[in-house]
Amino acid sequence: MTLEEGKDKFIQSWGALGSSWGINRTMAQIHALLLISPEAMSAEEIMDELKISRGNANMNIRALIDWGLAYKELKTGERREYFVAEKDMWEVVKCIITQRKKRELEPMLRVLDEISSVDEIDEESREFAEVIREIKLFSSKADSTLDSLVKADSNWFVGTFMKMIK
Repeated sequence: MTLEEGKDKFIQSWGALGSSWGINRTMAQIHALLLISPEAMSAEEIMDELKISRGNANMNIRALIDWGLAYKELKTGERREYFVAEKDMWEVVKCIITQRKKRELEPMLRVLDEISSVDEIDEESREFAEVIREIKLFSSKADSTLDSLVKADSNWFVGTFMKMIK
């Protein structure tokens, strides 16, 4: 396999993986390209490499910056903006966890709080309330676990993870 074939396969695979994180394929492909790029890239270079429009590139680069997965890098004497990916995989994982928690889990916890006050006047409403309490308990524990994970040191996490998979 040539380097170019390897890069293309990685970019396509990372793009497909991105949908599992809750981001679109193009955003993940740009992230993949920036991850494997030895130097910061301009939006034009990203557009050329991935054959995407300026609007698509700019929108997804901004989203990567918002997620904390990419950063602007200024080059002396250049008017163009250049972008580089966060390459520390522990930081990447923490950014993804933080964003998914904020976009998915926290809104659900707010809904569960809101609906947990349903009047328990009959069997159906008591059963509903019990299911909601169970889901809320599980979701709250998941939220606490994710908070701990994000705050954890990478060495602790890797060591614990390796123990778990042995």
